[in-house]
Amino acid sequence: MIIEKVITNINDMESEELKKRHIEKVYLESGHLVKRIQRLKTDHNREIGIRLRDPKDLMAGDVLYMDDKNMIIVDVMPDDLLIIRPRSLKEMGTIAHQLGNRHLPAQFEDNEMLVQYDYLVEELLEDLGIPYAREKRKVKEAFRHIGHSHE
Repeated sequence: MIIEKVITNINDMESEELKKRHIEKVYLESGHLVKRIQRLKTDHNREIGIRLRDPKDLMAGDVLYMDDKNMIIVDVMPDDLLIIRPRSLKEMGTIAHQLGNRHLPAQFEDNEMLVQYDYLVEELLEDLGIPYAREKRKVKEAFRHIGHSHE
């Protein structure tokens, strides 16, 4: 089976629609959400190929296949993350500036900044006294490096 487009996302579906279908999952590392061509196996050992026509990243919950009884969805494996919880705007600005200088991609959930684990960033957070935790957590989308040059 070759998948060429994402049908929908389970977050956009009615719960009754979800309940009437058997769900198979493909588990991806967050870094693989950006790949438009890949070969995968579902948790039921079914092989599928993905060859997305549109230049759009996959997201957790994306529906790759659906019929009246079954569906295949994307799930994301947990990443090793630093969860940064600044107590003030000053702390947020300080750490955002430091991480921006390193071109480190970040995501935001509620009042938390999420970055992939890096021991140097952990040391920086310790030195600056900014609260953080190291956790395994699923992210909804891939961490994207933003291209930039200092010319």
